[in-house]
Amino acid sequence: MKTILNLTSALSALCLASFAQAQTPLAASAPAAAPQAAARGPSLDLAIEAAKFAVETCVARDQKVGVSVLDAAGIPKVVLAGDGTSPRGVQSSTGKASTALAFKQATSRLAEQSKTDKDLADKLAANTAYNARAGGVLLKVNDEIIGAIGVGGARGSENDEACALAGLQRIQARLK
Repeated sequence: MKTILNLTSALSALCLASFAQAQTPLAASAPAAAPQAAARGPSLDLAIEAAKFAVETCVARDQKVGVSVLDAAGIPKVVLAGDGTSPRGVQSSTGKASTALAFKQATSRLAEQSKTDKDLADKLAANTAYNARAGGVLLKVNDEIIGAIGVGGARGSENDEACALAGLQRIQARLK
């Protein structure tokens, strides 16, 4: 009986201590982080429309592709994979969009420049996430970059770029 009373007392003390600790404000020891403003980018509806149109354009070319649309901070707004697209095509689309954002130009231009610019070629080679093959294009409002669209998986990166440009052109006039 004495053991049960000791156990009951110990459990009561533990519960009271837990309750007291739960009532202690955590913010007192660390300042609250200020909310971070969202990066500019296309609206979700426009990102979906651009990606879907890029996939449809490539399907019409008998190409199976993945499409990624990123905001200005590189956050994916949408990633679509057409029927039969390989995982590598989807990964390639994201890499191309991120590379275009990182270097602030279309990946087809980067590919050409890297042939004669060793520093650029070294920077591209240093990050395995970068993909400088054609297919990554910037989304801009006036001269401000608000994101990028990348297409990957087509046979021939010129097809990837044509589909990315088709997606961009589909929404360009409505970007804000």
